[in-house]
Amino acid sequence: MMKLKIAGTLFCVAVLFMGCTETPAPLEAQESSIPGSEFDADLAAELGADEYGMKSYVLVVLKTGPMDAEITDAAKRAEIFKGHFANMKTLAEAQQLVLSGPFIEGGDKRGLYIFNVPTIAEAEALVQSDPAVAAGVFVPEFTKYYGSAALMQTQALHKVIQKTKIE
Repeated sequence: MMKLKIAGTLFCVAVLFMGCTETPAPLEAQESSIPGSEFDADLAAELGADEYGMKSYVLVVLKTGPMDAEITDAAKRAEIFKGHFANMKTLAEAQQLVLSGPFIEGGDKRGLYIFNVPTIAEAEALVQSDPAVAAGVFVPEFTKYYGSAALMQTQALHKVIQKTKIE
């Protein structure tokens, strides 16, 4: 069953790149129209999926902020980033933060958040709780995002595969 869920998640993530631009109405229990699939109406409803297994999120790109170069004290930076990681953990546990992480070789684009909220205004309020944003180390850029509702299972699945905890 876990392999099926992982395969389903990968399929849904692949769908993200197909250019879906419309957000259909929430899903009601029905049979799957995909041959060979085992549609789970309860799980789809729990995750907030529409008929395509998708939902609306807000994507936030964290860019280098004006204070990043100014805050050079190692202890101060450590304090800011400790708060940054603690804040992400709090938001993830509340199922408001679905996905986050740094960019590799992103230039001034440092990382991303995907929030489980329908509006940019709600995401803006959540981002203001990030000590790195409050300190000006990062500045956020907001975009509405339509992606797989299976992303909502990322946190639970990550806990199963994470060997070393990020502090």
